[in-house]
Order: sequence, then C-alpha cells, then structure tokens
Amino acid sequence: MGGLSMDQTFVQAPEHRPKPTVTEATGIPLVDLSPLTAGGGGGGDAAAVDTLAAEIGAASRDWGFFVVTGHGVPAEAVARATAAQRAFFALPAERKAAVRRSEAAPLGYYESEHTKNVRDWKEVYDLVPREPPPPAAVADGELVFENKWPEDLPGFRKALEEYARAMEELAFRILELIARSLNLRPDRLHGFFKDQTTFIRLNHYPPCPSPDLALGVGRHKDAGALTILYQDDVGGLDVRRRSDGEWVRVKPVPGSFIINVGDLIQVWSNDRYESAEHRVSVNSAKERFSMPYFFNPASYTMVEPVEELVSEEDPPRYDAYNWGDFFSTRKNSNFKKLSVENIQIAHFKKSVAA
Repeated sequence: MGGLSMDQTFVQAPEHRPKPTVTEATGIPLVDLSPLTAGGGGGGDAAAVDTLAAEIGAASRDWGFFVVTGHGVPAEAVARATAAQRAFFALPAERKAAVRRSEAAPLGYYESEHTKNVRDWKEVYDLVPREPPPPAAVADGELVFENKWPEDLPGFRKALEEYARAMEELAFRILELIARSLNLRPDRLHGFFKDQTTFIRLNHYPPCPSPDLALGVGRHKDAGALTILYQDDVGGLDVRRRSDGEWVRVKPVPGSFIINVGDLIQVWSNDRYESAEHRVSVNSAKERFSMPYFFNPASYTMVEPVEELVSEEDPPRYDAYNWGDFFSTRKNSNFKKLSVENIQIAHFKKSVAA
C-alpha cells in the first residue's frame, strides 16, 4: 500500500470524474512488428516494412496510439523489470523515502504528483537510462538528473538497465517507422535523440477507497516523442476516443506494449499526427502496476515542424520552442499546484489568419 489516504487533494472536478463503467475500446490498431524483429532484428523485407509504416501512420493519425506485439523485447527482461518494480513498492515507507526525489533532483521516489493541478492516486519511481554528465557547477534552478538507486534491493538496478536497453531499441524502430510513414528518410528523426532526456517511470496505483472521485493519473497528453507503456493485467488506461470524445478503456493484451504518439511527433509532423489524451482510472479492489518509457530528445532540441513537411500550401503550424525549457516547466508543475494550466504545445500554435 502506498500510504495514501483519501482527502480533498485527490478529488477531481465533477466533469472529470470517471463514470462507474467505462466502455472497452474496440478497433484499437494492433501492429505485429515481427517482420522487423524476426531473425535477430534484421531490417525485414522492404514490402513488409512499408506495410508496417503505413499501419503505424494510420494509427498515429486516427488514434494517436497503438498496441504492438512481435516487438522483440525478451519476455524475461520484462519479467525481471516488473519483479524489481513490485519489490521496490513493497518496501516500507522509510526505505522508499530514502530515495525520494526533490525539486532540484527530480529522479527517485515520489507520492504526491499532480496532473492538471489535482493530485494523482499513485506512487512513482523515476530513473533515466542515460545519466547526463554532472555539471561542473550547478546553477541556481538547474535540475540534476542523477539516479537514486535503492540500496540492498538485489538486482533492481541491473533489471531496469536491461529493460531500458530493450526499450531504446524498440523506440528507435518505431521512430523509423513513423519517419517512413511521413515519407521522410528512415533515420530523419534519430539525430534529435543523440543526448536524449528519456526517462522510465515505475507506477504503483494502490486500491482506492473512492475510485469514483479520484484518478490514478488525470487527463493529459504526453509531452515527449513516444511513450512505450507496459501495463499489467488489471487494466485502467483510458483514452479519449477521437470520433466522439468518449473515454474508452484499453484492454491489456498479454505480451504487448502500448505506444503513445507524443506532442513532439504532433509538432514535427505539422499536425498530420496528433497525440492522444489519456488518463488512468483506479479501483477499490486491486493494485495496478505500469511502466512507461518516455522517449525524449536532447534538452537543446528546438522543436518545430520538420522542414520537408511544410510548404507554401501547408505552412508551419507551430513556432519553434526549446525542449529542455518546455520539459523542466512541465516537470516543476508536478510538485505544486499552479494557478494556471501547465504549459502545452497549444501555446506555440501559430494563429492562422482567416
């Protein structure tokens, strides 16, 4: 149990509270990547790759997310990572608090995150697969991304580092398919991830006494490029369906990952693809675990529509913005309730003259 007790900070505004029953989503694109991963990760034959790119392009346009199977991530690596996750959240509160994150050092354990200024019913542990070199001197307000590994939890670090390597391989595969689907050079987007700010989050959603009032994570869109989500078999991920704006539940598919298109892909594609709004519902009976891998570019990346995708007929729809500044502004709001809505890509949308 996360030591969470229900109070007003968790209560969603009436219009954002989950309904007693959420319809199960149907028609979610299921993409089998085995043509890419068969035979030890070769490129696959050209026709199969084109077909996969087209499938992923359609899913990114129509849904903003899709489910992948045949992804080549070893089941043992996933099993070791999920066992490590459960072992960590089973620790006594003081052991978890020993690796608690702070505003200046935002990695480690945390149990009072806010989404859209309402507290989430969850506890998390964040780590980065690649620690940036520590700054020679830390400037005022500069964030230090250094992993806080829990002591005497055997195999925890090794399991998560192994999982991170498998996730990165999958992320680049999907990034290439997205580039192909936009008729870009296959590695066109790869350069943005040279000094990436990717992070992994371990989520634990304890049973909630008032699942009709609270959410595990409030409604939001992911700010980065791609999110690769592992979820257990309990279920709770809801996505806002494009066709009618209704919230629908994404049923767990054994051995799969859910891929979310993030805001960066929306901007790079000049709105050809749109990131999906989603949330997490909780229940009163079962705890739930999930592990998102947030694939993010270098902090110095200037984000704007890719030049090959803009023209006189289709001018850029966004002003350029700096990813590092955007990301740290978003991160800071997780710690405190803000008086305004957090920064969104909509703030960089160009106004189009009628």
